[in-house]
Amino acid sequence: MHRFEGRVAVVSGAAQGMGKAVALRLGREGATVIAADINGAGAKKTAAEIGGKSIGVACDIGDPTSVTALFAEVAKFGKLDVQINAAAIVPFVKWDDLTFEEWRRVQRVNLDGLYLMCKAGSDMMRKANYGRIVNFCSNSIFAGTPNMAHYVASKGGVLTFTRALATELGAYKITANSVTPGLVDSESVQQSPHKEAFGFVEMLQAIKGHGKPDDVVPAVAFLASDEAHWITGQALNVDAGMVRW
Repeated sequence: MHRFEGRVAVVSGAAQGMGKAVALRLGREGATVIAADINGAGAKKTAAEIGGKSIGVACDIGDPTSVTALFAEVAKFGKLDVQINAAAIVPFVKWDDLTFEEWRRVQRVNLDGLYLMCKAGSDMMRKANYGRIVNFCSNSIFAGTPNMAHYVASKGGVLTFTRALATELGAYKITANSVTPGLVDSESVQQSPHKEAFGFVEMLQAIKGHGKPDDVVPAVAFLASDEAHWITGQALNVDAGMVRW
């Protein structure tokens, strides 16, 4: 399929995991992708894999100056059609060890960063009266996953912020939706205690197996496509039926 032929897309968190998988999929379907990540070398590697006019940009989404610089690069392409906000901090901190500094560290990226990205992206999209925004939430907001109180709080904010964003931007033919993946076998998960949870999570899933980044990609690509023009303000759960709501 070539659903994104001629489209320009920004994907945050594109150096690895689900962000990278989405960036590669959009590229395969014809999009020019601006791959953004705090890991600039990783973002550039993803862009090189996509090829064409795609570029990689180092960006700390929680820093307004860094986001402004990112969108100065996006502006060189003359438009923005698709924005995928996958960048996030996924911590593992027990409640008794959760300091305010750690709380703010996660909110700075997961919520402040989402606001900054959506503000800059939607300003570009409104000029063309077209846009697709897909934000990465998490099924942890339904499960109340332990050792992640600040993460769960931030992702609950993603869900409700996306609903409000859909209302704000609908008049401009811009859709805003979120996906809520379950536990996914990514590089960051394998480097954290979360890797020990796959057995328990699989027990709760209707479809057995370990989630991979590519399992989440089709849902994101659909919501980012023209096919989803009549869908906005929604959360699509992509977790093999672990949470059924």
